[in-house]
Amino acid sequence: MTIKWVKVDPLVMRGEPFCYNTRLTVRQLLELRRDGHSVAQLLGEHPELRLVGIAQAYRYASEHRDLYGEFFGADGALIGPGFNDAEAAGLVEGLRIPGVVVGGVPTAGTGA
Repeated sequence: MTIKWVKVDPLVMRGEPFCYNTRLTVRQLLELRRDGHSVAQLLGEHPELRLVGIAQAYRYASEHRDLYGEFFGADGALIGPGFNDAEAAGLVEGLRIPGVVVGGVPTAGTGA
């Protein structure tokens, strides 16, 4: 069975996209990240979350910037701490998106 990590259901959470098996919306996760919560903190405070679910929520936000633009900086990166290298090592390559999932700033085109 393939899990759809971000779900949208008009009968759940008033239609707001949410993380599979949780009561956390993508917006709530982005707010927590913007407020400085690391991935380790998110997992500690919300044990129902999974690394892949958090990464998928961040990717979903990047694909729906019309809904979540306020969470992106001028450099195009999500605001706040993302996955560190050790946390990202457990993700499939397609989810290790610089500036969105991994780290807080894009690695390409920033001069860093």
